Amino acid sequence: MKNYMFKLALVFVVMCTGLTNLSAQSVTGKSVKITVEGTSPMHNWTMSSSSGTFGAEVNGNVINKVKFTTPAQSLKSTKGKMMDGKAHEALKAKTAPTISFTAASMKLGKSIITGTMQIAGKSKNIVVPVTVSNANGIYTIVGSANLKMSDFGMQTPGFMGVRTGDAVTVKVHITAN
Repeated sequence: MKNYMFKLALVFVVMCTGLTNLSAQSVTGKSVKITVEGTSPMHNWTMSSSSGTFGAEVNGNVINKVKFTTPAQSLKSTKGKMMDGKAHEALKAKTAPTISFTAASMKLGKSIITGTMQIAGKSKNIVVPVTVSNANGIYTIVGSANLKMSDFGMQTPGFMGVRTGDAVTVKVHITAN
């Protein structure tokens, strides 16, 4: 009888584990916006992009296998094509065309996630405060990280001896379902 109860309990655990995995739902980005803000001795600057992909798996209040990518050359400046060219050069967009962020998981609500950011071909673990909400199966993810370009092996963009500051703020706003 004990052997039968043990086997029954084992089958129950396997079934519950399997059912938990079956309930994971894949979500993809419906809209993506990334903004990079920086400074220079002459003026503050902003670059932004609406190009990118987002994918993850939702299981209850946890979003797993988080992956966000955006083409480096999709970032455009409010200061014009010359700034775009200098920034794309600093991003090493020709040899490292994709900027990406991956994280194992994040929770609904406000939290701090740790993940791997890859910019200019160099990967670095970063910590990002995020707010994640769910409204009828539509997930909104908002996050912001303060980074240094030099941490990713980038030389700050410049023109005629004037260089931008090393510190940038990267903001993301993703809607997924």
